[in-house]
Amino acid sequence: MPLAAVIPRPHSPVELRQVPTPELEPDSAILRVELSEVCGTDVYLHQGLLAGVPYPLIPGHVSVGRLEKIRGTISDVHGHRFREGDRVTFLDVHRTCNACWYCLVAKATTRCPNRKVYGITYGLADGPAGGWAEQIYLKPGTRCIRLDAEPETFIAGGCALPTALHAAERGNIALGDVVLVLGSGPVGLNIIIVALLSGAQRVFCIGAPQLRLDAAAEAGACETLNFVEQTERSRLDWVLERTDGRGADVTIEATGDPAAVVEAMRFTRDAGRVVIVGQYTDHGSVPAEKAFNPHLDLNRKHLDVRGCWGSDFSHFYRAVQLVSDSERSAPWIRLRPKLSHYSLAKANEAIRDVAQGSIIKALIGPNP
Repeated sequence: MPLAAVIPRPHSPVELRQVPTPELEPDSAILRVELSEVCGTDVYLHQGLLAGVPYPLIPGHVSVGRLEKIRGTISDVHGHRFREGDRVTFLDVHRTCNACWYCLVAKATTRCPNRKVYGITYGLADGPAGGWAEQIYLKPGTRCIRLDAEPETFIAGGCALPTALHAAERGNIALGDVVLVLGSGPVGLNIIIVALLSGAQRVFCIGAPQLRLDAAAEAGACETLNFVEQTERSRLDWVLERTDGRGADVTIEATGDPAAVVEAMRFTRDAGRVVIVGQYTDHGSVPAEKAFNPHLDLNRKHLDVRGCWGSDFSHFYRAVQLVSDSERSAPWIRLRPKLSHYSLAKANEAIRDVAQGSIIKALIGPNP
């Protein structure tokens, strides 16, 4: 039986377990995993910060591998059939109904109440449905995409890249815009890259630690600032000095710190755009000392403030196209030497390192 790394319950060590291979349903498949990732969501799963999680579960919602066994027919969005041996990735969101009010009227499929997510809301009782394993069971209706890139290049973007594409879309980044990214983790790094590909003239980044700020500069940030060494006032002055006293055209918060949401608004020019993408889980309220003022911080500035939660198939599809393109994939190829590899047996170390922010990004797989 294939091995999998399992979170049995919140705050408990990850366990290596043998997981039975399920009987395939019509139009389903077994994916032999080559590589998966450890992201902030996996840390939150381990800490019990997500609601409705069916522990025990196998984490790893974005993965790549080869189709080992197919029962029936699996096709891509172009109608091309997959064959055993093909290298693919797949949309981790499953069972979006395309029939409810959110799907059909609001056009907001990320809010579909029927959606399930591999490695997050599928538990061990649903079979091997996470990437921290030797095999994943691809259930009927799973959206697979052919991958014409090395697994490491794709996972260098990982789940952060579709999220970044969604954030850039929500921010309406235009040619010549000055963009400020708050946060230098994987999402922040991918936003820097995507903002430049979208036509931004300059991208600034405020984050920490220095290891990640160095990666932000290599990703294309023209200047970076370590927020640990600064006050909010000095951070604001730093932004204003570089934007002719106005602030950024677009600021994207990707920190996970509620206090950064208020700073994002204060660092943005009048009539600018703010996108909040770092609050995927509930990190609590804005601290009282931030003293958010709706008149001064939002309304008088005439800001357009938008939330951005998750991503959909369009963002995932475009992410695969970018990393598969010989020229546009260059930023992710440059990022590869900075990535940290872990075996399934080292999953606890991977979670610890990601939680501490001591690495750029963690990759996990059966054969690291």
